[in-house]
Amino acid sequence: MPDLKSNKEYTVAITGASGSIYGKRLLQELLKRDFTVSLVISEPAKLVIKHELGFTFDEDNVSIKIADWVGMLDKANRLKYYRDDDLMAPICSGSHITSGMVIIPCSMATVASVANGLSSSLIERSADVALKESRILVIVPRETPLSRIHLTNLLKVQEAGAKVVPAMPAFYNNPKTIEDIVDFVVGKVLDQMGVEHNLYKRWQGR
Repeated sequence: MPDLKSNKEYTVAITGASGSIYGKRLLQELLKRDFTVSLVISEPAKLVIKHELGFTFDEDNVSIKIADWVGMLDKANRLKYYRDDDLMAPICSGSHITSGMVIIPCSMATVASVANGLSSSLIERSADVALKESRILVIVPRETPLSRIHLTNLLKVQEAGAKVVPAMPAFYNNPKTIEDIVDFVVGKVLDQMGVEHNLYKRWQGR
């Protein structure tokens, strides 16, 4: 069996839920730590990113432009961008070794697809691969309120082996900025990935 601990590649997917800033921040942290990132951004997510963060996509030199956007241009060679309809991408196959996948933020539509084993897009297929290969799959849902359907699907993905990390910031660390709030959630994601960081102050007790 391949040694996943020595592997330095993750798949990161950004879907069309609000909270694209979480995905951007995770990209920064992974690239800063010299991980290779296979990035997939859904078409709805591109619209959300443009609205929330002001970044507009075009298909020329996408990896370089995204690396520059997240402030990691010197790490552009470690960022591999794939279209969500590219079902020939290497991350579609379980034989392509990665340490796992994070969907951040994860829309309820994507949660439903993963929960029911659909593989009609690259994001869905890559998540299916992570589960079937027993690799890390972290799902960061961002929706409120949650319907019974949402809750049922979240339970299904958790029972299938995914880690569900809702975008729920804590306030015991007295955040002062939006960046502090974002860093707490991204730090919790990195915890589930087994990646060391100092993005938030850990509770030390009284």
